[in-house]
Amino acid sequence: MLVVPGATILHADLDAFYASVEQRDDPALRGRPVIVGGGVVLACSYEAKACGVRTAMGGRQARLLCPQAVIVPPRMSAYTAASRAVFEVFRSTTPEVEGLSIDEAFLDVAGLHRIRPSPLAVAAQLRRDVRERVGLAITVGVARTKFLAKVASGVAKPDGLLLVPPDGELSFLHPLPVERLWGVGPVTSGKLRERGIRTVGQVARLGEAGLVSILGPGAGHHLHALAHNRDPRRVQTGKRRGSMGAQSALGRGRRTPEAIEAVLAGLVDRVGKRMRKAGRAGRTVTLRLRFDDFTRATRSHTLPRPTDSTRTLLTVARALLRAAGPLIAVQGCTLVGVSIGNLDDDGAVQLELPFARDSGPDLDVALDAVRDRFGSSSVVRGALVGRDLGPAVPLLPD
Repeated sequence: MLVVPGATILHADLDAFYASVEQRDDPALRGRPVIVGGGVVLACSYEAKACGVRTAMGGRQARLLCPQAVIVPPRMSAYTAASRAVFEVFRSTTPEVEGLSIDEAFLDVAGLHRIRPSPLAVAAQLRRDVRERVGLAITVGVARTKFLAKVASGVAKPDGLLLVPPDGELSFLHPLPVERLWGVGPVTSGKLRERGIRTVGQVARLGEAGLVSILGPGAGHHLHALAHNRDPRRVQTGKRRGSMGAQSALGRGRRTPEAIEAVLAGLVDRVGKRMRKAGRAGRTVTLRLRFDDFTRATRSHTLPRPTDSTRTLLTVARALLRAAGPLIAVQGCTLVGVSIGNLDDDGAVQLELPFARDSGPDLDVALDAVRDRFGSSSVVRGALVGRDLGPAVPLLPD
């Protein structure tokens, strides 16, 4: 087995996770196009992706593209159980595990060199263990940096294993499209491609000053470093998340501002409860919107002190939504999300806003207790009666 000193970081990513769990649990679905979720595609199998179906696509469009697809309702408890089983495999492989989401993680296997011949052998065994113990396919990228390990797993999908040796990093990275760089979404990609910059190698050759002039200092410095595979971050265990959020896909039908605001209120309720349960408080409220043409917009506001008060967080989120109202009126809105960042580990410091009167800290705690005992739907806002936010997506522990 090939021994490659330095390439000791694994990025392990389950393939089409929700859909794969459905195919695992129902043999009749194996080899068939599967769509999880009806109104909006929450996930889809590779057979459905081959027809052009994509996550977050409207259900009607997905059915037109793939009329033979089998549509199944989401089973969040099954996905949570599968994720826990996979993470048990990760932790039995190495104690150095950094979860990114319920279906992907970084693993540092440098400390296993005495018992395993190479990181590549560890990765191969990991894939076998996940297949045998959980019944799911997983793709693993192996590289010297976290960034390149993630790129490698993306290139190797589905159900693949790819090692990038340290002496071949740039020859692997530079021919790839710019979209493989972390942080390059549709907007950044468009700016680069309209200047004829299509590959990572072209980004590297452009130079840092050129990137900064096109994208600004933050993105410019970031992409220049990644294009040269400069990523000093190590795998971090026990790291608490930097933000908490929730989102709801609305579909392509037009919705009134009041309806969108009601959905936003429900999402803030979810996030606020998570924060209080985890003993976290945050300062930055970020609103995320997706429009009918699949473009996105982000608006945020940072408070002077951290809080976990639903009242305060919702007041800020509503203000951000109303400021984006003219944009929504023109472009429609197919997804709304909210996240709270700049989280504080030292407990909540309540920030009371005199114009926010829909709840208070004591009421927040009381409602949390009722929902814990009688279910999340036992108490809902009046504006949410008859409205469906969609299922709460399984998450790693907060």
